[in-house]
Amino acid sequence: MATSEAGTLRLGTAQGRWVLLATVLGSSMAMLDGTVVNVALPRIGADLGASLASLQWTLNSYLLTLAGLILLGGALGDRYGRRRVFLIGVVWFAAASAACAVAPNIQVLIAARAVQGIGGALLTPGSLAMLQAVFHPDDRSTAVGLWSGLGGVSAAVGPFLGGWLVDGPGWRWIFLLNLPLAAAVIAVSTRSVPESRDESASGRFDALGAVLAALALGAITYALTAAGEGVSAAVWISGVLGVVLGAAFVVVERRTPEPMLPLGLFSSRLFTAVNLVTLCVYAAFSGVFFLLVVQLQIVAGFSPLASGFALVPITVLMLALSARAGRLGKRIGPRIPLTVGPLLCAAGVLLMLRIGADSSYWADVLPAVTVMGCGMTLLVAPLTATVLAAVEVRHAGIASGVNNAAARAAGLLAVAALPALAGLSGDAYRVPAEVDAAFHTAMLICAGLLAGGGLIAFATVRGNVLDPEDHPVAEPDCEWNCGTTPPLDPGHVRTHEGPATGPAAGPSPES
Repeated sequence: MATSEAGTLRLGTAQGRWVLLATVLGSSMAMLDGTVVNVALPRIGADLGASLASLQWTLNSYLLTLAGLILLGGALGDRYGRRRVFLIGVVWFAAASAACAVAPNIQVLIAARAVQGIGGALLTPGSLAMLQAVFHPDDRSTAVGLWSGLGGVSAAVGPFLGGWLVDGPGWRWIFLLNLPLAAAVIAVSTRSVPESRDESASGRFDALGAVLAALALGAITYALTAAGEGVSAAVWISGVLGVVLGAAFVVVERRTPEPMLPLGLFSSRLFTAVNLVTLCVYAAFSGVFFLLVVQLQIVAGFSPLASGFALVPITVLMLALSARAGRLGKRIGPRIPLTVGPLLCAAGVLLMLRIGADSSYWADVLPAVTVMGCGMTLLVAPLTATVLAAVEVRHAGIASGVNNAAARAAGLLAVAALPALAGLSGDAYRVPAEVDAAFHTAMLICAGLLAGGGLIAFATVRGNVLDPEDHPVAEPDCEWNCGTTPPLDPGHVRTHEGPATGPAAGPSPES
């Protein structure tokens, strides 16, 4: 049993290095899974005889449980111990990964992916929270920087590794890969990671809010996905039910003493605006990376390995330049990066319209992903920093969690809706001409979303909130700070999660 007083562990010690390794490997499980599955989708569909809607649910069942339960997962770690819940999440994730690997049909795979998302919701909040809780304040920023950089390496390797596995031993190995990682995380964590918890955590969990959020997202996702096959009565009922459940979720969150989603945060106009930007850009990112690998493999004739390799420049650019983009945002303010970044991404998406049957990687694919990667690099770090700076420091953990949930929900809804909007359904994803036409329509929609996000930032972001001297304290709001909701502990980190910087999933707001 590892022992160490909270907030005293030094990074230069042997135990400090083991703690860093455990958190990096744990977050890498979720990141690798997110980056390799997209590359494997066409092969999964061919092997299991799956329709496009089933492939959408292969992604969305995971995102649905992850987005709906991640805030609750962070709260469980605070209450019962971050290491304990982290390890439960690792074991859960590994068991679900094994079930994915042996799935005899697409229905079992979808169900196993939903279970895997629950494990991810338990696993991901604890990774960064443990670093924040156990390391000495002088070492925290360095530890987080190393965690982010090393985790980003796994995200960069993901598409290439996924393509190699799909081309080699088969797509089932992309899930079996999680088993040795999980074993290593369990071994290191039980030996070297000290337990930590929020001693001030009290009251009841917002279980009703979590259930309503997951059901609302599930109903809306089903409606959007099924709409691709035709707008039936079931689609209308599911859509209306999702909206009603969403409204009930808002009512519950307003009345619950300790809500999963503190609505008072949105009284900050900047926080609201930046989350609107997040919804736009992450919906676009998820749509692009879902359909781009299909276009590359079905239309352009790329192998899974080549299509995975095609996306690596985006992650390489983000790893190399994100820190500089963060410093730039602090120096000039977030308005320009949050405006220019999405517009650059939109330009890169428009360049993807050149990708077709006779495309060359060097002439058609590389320029598009490079321009998009530059835009993402300029955007992601200032976006995360602005979300955190828009609220008081003591609310940084929950603000980060809300923004992560917004990004996940945006990706979930985009993957559900975009194929239907582009006219792609059923088994049409196996027909090159059908895929090519839908891809062009979808990229225009995604470019529009990105441009819209940039315009929202230009119209709403003012001043340099990233410079403490220019903006020392975020504007308080009475509902959040004047007694209706208990304040969070200043050192409380509830819902940070690892950076999903891999291009298959789009970058997380934490990258």
